[in-house]
Amino acid sequence: MKQTFSALVLGAAVLLAPAAQAAEKLGLNAISAYLNDMKTAEAAFTQISDDGFISTGTLYIKRPGKMRFEYDPPNFGVVVAGNNTVAVVDRKSNQRPETYPLSKTPLSIILARTVNLARANMVVGHGFDGTSTIVKAQDPEHPERGSIEMSFTGDPVELRKWVVEGETGERTTVILGAMETGHTLRSALFNPDRPVLDR
Repeated sequence: MKQTFSALVLGAAVLLAPAAQAAEKLGLNAISAYLNDMKTAEAAFTQISDDGFISTGTLYIKRPGKMRFEYDPPNFGVVVAGNNTVAVVDRKSNQRPETYPLSKTPLSIILARTVNLARANMVVGHGFDGTSTIVKAQDPEHPERGSIEMSFTGDPVELRKWVVEGETGERTTVILGAMETGHTLRSALFNPDRPVLDR
């Protein structure tokens, strides 16, 4: 499970669902506004780790500062971000959850209370591939902690994928399905002290 987390938070890539053609490259202010407007989100995801291992599951986001990955069988893992902490659970073992400061992962960039991609030295890549706007961002004060490369389609703006690259260069591919936003998500989903829910 530690390897799964490393792939997810220290290097990530995502499988894309069919998306509408974007008319043009999105500006950083438009993308920042989209992320700031996103209060809750839920989507299926497919994750491809740096070694090619593929897993699937459901992603939950509650901004600011909260995220949950629930992995499908046979993985059964859980990764929860909340209270400035990330907890990683391997439910196939008897080990206690591993915990990490959220601030030390590239995911903290999109979970920040206020996202400002126009901040100096935060964005190190901003391109367009004919369909998606691709933004590569890092913590300008701690670039050594890795980066997150996000893909967005336009009209309307939607996050489709991210690739996280870690301190040692490992990358993970995660692909997002259709995203449901603006609905209520219970707080228990994002408690790193009790990451495994009672069903």
